[in-house]
Amino acid sequence: MTTCKIDYQAPADLLQGRNILVTGAGDGIGRAAALTFARHGATVILLGRTIAKLEKVYDAIEAAGGPQPAIFPLNFEGATLKDYHDMAETIDREFGRLDGLLHNAGLLGRLTPFEQYNPELWEQVMQVNLNGPIWMTQALLPALKYSADASIVFTSSSVGRRGRAYWGAYAVSKFATEGFMEVLADELEHLGNVRVNSLNPGATRTQMRKQAYPGELPESLRTPEEIMPTYLWLMGPESRGHNGEQFDAQPPRS
Repeated sequence: MTTCKIDYQAPADLLQGRNILVTGAGDGIGRAAALTFARHGATVILLGRTIAKLEKVYDAIEAAGGPQPAIFPLNFEGATLKDYHDMAETIDREFGRLDGLLHNAGLLGRLTPFEQYNPELWEQVMQVNLNGPIWMTQALLPALKYSADASIVFTSSSVGRRGRAYWGAYAVSKFATEGFMEVLADELEHLGNVRVNSLNPGATRTQMRKQAYPGELPESLRTPEEIMPTYLWLMGPESRGHNGEQFDAQPPRS
């Protein structure tokens, strides 16, 4: 694991000319990433399940003078392989290539002893956190290979690196995400133009964090905007040569 680039100072044009897809772009970390990438020159494809939220991010990017973004509504819970391939065809037609893919969408599920875990909820969490992103990545690989310098970033978690009681499907999905990241990174290693890494945001002021830790003071946490340096570094050219690695967006909490 690498706690790196948390103080990275990105040049204003770091992502100029790059096309980057962000899942879960409607709020929280995904929203912050989309706005930050656009502010540094990227054309951002906003993917999420709630159109109204995506439209607000779209408007915010335009108001800030960023490149015109695109909206792609999709819900991992009900998405099919055809949906992913249709999306890939649209991206190929409209953009020609994809230079970045941030898998940020996620579902917490329920913190409960495994003995009491609802099987339907387990499947739902796995679909949103693991299966959907995997098959989306497969569909988008051709567009990523068209790029001279493409970066795929999977969002991980501390409970996907060391198991913790009661985290159930969420933790298991993140362990599996780490494993898939390593498999895909190894497969793409010798292509040279597509790198694959994972990033643990750490304790961040989001709705998911509030759901998991309802008694925690939000003011004690970093905001999504404050953890963006590592996201920028991973999506920019300075992270070339880093493949199959685990990164942290902030130092461990004491």
